[in-house]
Amino acid sequence: MYMSAGGGISLPFTAIGAECLSSTRTSSLRSPASPPPAAQRSITRDSAEMADIDNKDQAEMDPADMEDVEDVEEEETGEDENSKARQLTVQMMQNPQILAALQERLDGLNGSPSGYMESLPKIVKRRVNALKNLQVKCAHIEAKFYEEVHELERKYAALYQPLFDKRSDIVKAAYEPTDEECEWKADEEEELTDEMKEKAKLEEEKKDEEKEDPKGIPEFWSTVFKNVDLLSDMLQEHDEPILKHLQDIKVKFSDPGQPMSFTLEFLFEPNDFFTNTLLTKTYKMRSEPDESDPFSFDGPEIMCCTGCTIDWTKGKNVTLKTIKKKQKHKGRGTVRTVTKTVPNDSFFNFFSPPEVPESGELDEDSEAVLAADFEIGHFIRERIVPRAVLYFTGEAIEDDDDDYDEEGEEADDEEGEEEADEENDPDYDPKKDAAPPAECKQQ
Repeated sequence: MYMSAGGGISLPFTAIGAECLSSTRTSSLRSPASPPPAAQRSITRDSAEMADIDNKDQAEMDPADMEDVEDVEEEETGEDENSKARQLTVQMMQNPQILAALQERLDGLNGSPSGYMESLPKIVKRRVNALKNLQVKCAHIEAKFYEEVHELERKYAALYQPLFDKRSDIVKAAYEPTDEECEWKADEEEELTDEMKEKAKLEEEKKDEEKEDPKGIPEFWSTVFKNVDLLSDMLQEHDEPILKHLQDIKVKFSDPGQPMSFTLEFLFEPNDFFTNTLLTKTYKMRSEPDESDPFSFDGPEIMCCTGCTIDWTKGKNVTLKTIKKKQKHKGRGTVRTVTKTVPNDSFFNFFSPPEVPESGELDEDSEAVLAADFEIGHFIRERIVPRAVLYFTGEAIEDDDDDYDEEGEEADDEEGEEEADEENDPDYDPKKDAAPPAECKQQ
């Protein structure tokens, strides 16, 4: 299936419109003109002689050989039919009249009901309406369920926060963890002997003595951002020096009784780029079915978001750039250079999202920006903040990619099976797959 220009779902053209193709099928498969009478007599005589020879040969052949011959003939016939079908398909695809007729039929099917509901008796339709009313009530109960989930999130956020605060203290060197807190049995250390562990420890201590003692965990959050594709796609080279000053990210939920929302707080140490130590992004949500379309409810949805004002130091605003443009006077022909300030790609545009008008109508570009913004905000809240250390080490990324790896392994297995089949094929010629043609090679 594919989306048509009108937004509906269109079926593949081979699924319908058989009557549009019948005339073409007939003309494409019409038999060639009959030969003249003299040629017909010659063909008949030759055919009779060939038939006698074939009958003698068949009489001398083993029954098993006859079966093989019949199988081959059937296969060849099937191949001929497939070849003709492919040729016919190509011809139809190149015929604009047929394609236009098919598209007209497809457009007529867009959004058309199956007709089953219309065929039901009135008393049955009445009962179906009762089921729909029950479904609306289910949607409202589901909305209440998500509201209580939000309350649970708020409750457990308070339990997580002391751990997250300690994580922040370690990252920014406000707290040095004890030896007991630093003890971690990594997978690769499980089979090491005590002697090897001691030797590895001495080597690490020697390296630490040679290097300057770093404070906390340098570039913790900027490394997290770089390791996550969704976030790294937003980063520009000029953003990286600023993100090195990011010390923590927190999630704050709305207070009890307030409309459902959450705020992302980005805490920065003092820096040369802006005077703010806190940048915020608030997402307002709604957990109730839309009265005009209650069946579309599928959990809380983000309705809008608001950023904050960044107080940039003069000349350090990476969300803007200055360009110089030459302009030529039409009459005098003189040229002047005009300096303009234009928007610049930057992660920090994240804190200046498009405003949603009261009407709720946005242009396509703004809708795309907001959709991406909502996805990023939700991902930071749900994944990045709770599991930051695992994204720093890359372990969470490996977990996220497990499904894709499994699909890749399955594909590899199928590839291996195909290779094995080729090796077992007596007609397989490896020279044909040896190397790509010269024009495909890299220069």
